[in-house]
Amino acid sequence: MDTADILKKVRQIEIQTNKLVSETFAGEYLSAFKGQGIEFAEVREYNAGDDIRSIDWNVTARTGVPYIKKYNEERELTLIIACDVSASLQFGSTDKLKQDAAAELAALFAFSALKNNDKVGLMLFSDQIELFVPPKKGKKHILRLIREVVAFEPKSKGTDIGLCLETLTKVMKRQGILILISDFLTPAESFSKSFKLAAKKFDLIPVILKDKLEEKLPRLGVCLDVTDPETGEEDLISLSSCETDGALHGYRTRLRQELRALFNPYKIESILVDTAEPPSDPVIAFFKRRAKKIRR
Repeated sequence: MDTADILKKVRQIEIQTNKLVSETFAGEYLSAFKGQGIEFAEVREYNAGDDIRSIDWNVTARTGVPYIKKYNEERELTLIIACDVSASLQFGSTDKLKQDAAAELAALFAFSALKNNDKVGLMLFSDQIELFVPPKKGKKHILRLIREVVAFEPKSKGTDIGLCLETLTKVMKRQGILILISDFLTPAESFSKSFKLAAKKFDLIPVILKDKLEEKLPRLGVCLDVTDPETGEEDLISLSSCETDGALHGYRTRLRQELRALFNPYKIESILVDTAEPPSDPVIAFFKRRAKKIRR
């Protein structure tokens, strides 16, 4: 895309996302993510009904009048969006590539954070760290992040989720929310160690992109030469064979089972996004489920 196309695409995403955030996402985001601590607000006189555990005994002893300490929740959060930009994200069997869905998702999370005055940072990764933008506030900053996701041209084609997680665990000094967007077409064992470390530090939310053609091929009665976009490996597949469908289904099932086994010990719930559907729908559903759990 040239500069004009990039700006047009970013503007389209901004308009579409702002409407969603204003109508739905900002409140759901606020409910789903609580602050990470409390900060001292004031000392005031005790009133009937106040929690006696909040009494400041030092001030009370000096004045002879009961006083309590008041605290506010430290609402400001840091949101990091880690987005896969490997060659497999350039695939799409509908009018939307997985990369397009990733950009829309990044915008939804980023504008929701902006609405709640949280900081947002971005990491783009392939099998190397392609770009890291430290967390900041402000609309101008958010638009820059979206532009990067839309138009960034990675140097490499492969995928290394482990490197991404390991790097963020090291460079981020504070805890925060980590949104990990990828198609996860790589064995979980290749990034399990770094995932476990990241899950202990961050509120880690995997967002899994999928395309329907990656799960079920059409029956056309022909053979096709296919090339792996990341490795360049070539193969010949039959679109008339049940064996092909069976092998494809088995591979995807195995990957998902590995991911569940990795996520479950940390009670991590992923968000599954089908590129043929509006990416906002599963995110809204996730926010609502999460908010209910917090209220309990």
